[in-house]
Amino acid sequence: MTIVSNDPTWWPTINAYRFQSYFIVAAFVGLAYDWALTFGQEVELVWRQRWSLMTVLYLLVRYLGMLYAALSMLGNAPTIALTDTNWISVFVFAMLWVIIITRLHAMYQGSRKILIFLIVTFLAVTIFNGVVAVILMMHTSGGEFVLSGTYLCQTNFAEDITLLNSITWILGTVWEVLALCLAVWIAVKHFRELRHHSAGGIIGDCFSVLIKTHVVYFASFVAVSCFELIRDLSPTILANQYSLETQIFFGLSQILTVMQMFVLGPRLILGIREYHAKLVADSDAASGMTSIAFQERVHVSTSNSV
Repeated sequence: MTIVSNDPTWWPTINAYRFQSYFIVAAFVGLAYDWALTFGQEVELVWRQRWSLMTVLYLLVRYLGMLYAALSMLGNAPTIALTDTNWISVFVFAMLWVIIITRLHAMYQGSRKILIFLIVTFLAVTIFNGVVAVILMMHTSGGEFVLSGTYLCQTNFAEDITLLNSITWILGTVWEVLALCLAVWIAVKHFRELRHHSAGGIIGDCFSVLIKTHVVYFASFVAVSCFELIRDLSPTILANQYSLETQIFFGLSQILTVMQMFVLGPRLILGIREYHAKLVADSDAASGMTSIAFQERVHVSTSNSV
């Protein structure tokens, strides 16, 4: 049903929607800039290398990000804004966690116990997120408005939906904290063991790259989680959804979400592949050397692709 109105009381809503569109465009521009900046590396380190599960995950996360940002900019159909982008988020987070599980499995030297533990916790959180996404789709409605000549869409959520959404972010944050703790623990352990080892510098540097990219990604996820929880639970924001401060808050949340999932997410793979490529390029360091590389197995020769 489409509602047409020229009532001036709708003007704050119109201004809020327009203001939000600026942040959505900014998020898309930032994503496109990062893609252009790293496209050369992507061609060299992804497209031209042997294809693997990590290759597929990288490409899906990277280009689903383009689709997500494009759909967010459209914003002219409730089903697009609330169904497609929501499901893209669910799938992308699942793929990012598969990437993290693969990294941890490699760091723990292929430990089956760690792999089983991570898979069980991953499935529990992911299934819950999927169920919440289905509930969100079933109990959320959208309306079409033509207000003072401006076409807008408004989404109406059931009362319990925001609470369920907050729970998904809390569970996701707990999982990320667990993954970070496991990564830091094994890295510290390896640094101690390899302190006096002849190859310790090379392997230690590899662990440093893994930890650095993981910590940056973790920090961004925590920031996004905090924004989401404040947005869903803060009485001030809920009571003043069309104020300038609230709109700025929503806009920053949108930008952080895009950067966390579709910029820092792919760099979890690209960063370690770039490091591995530098080792291969250094013939003196690469000769007869075996390094820990980010892919399906733990140890690979540096003459092979990551």
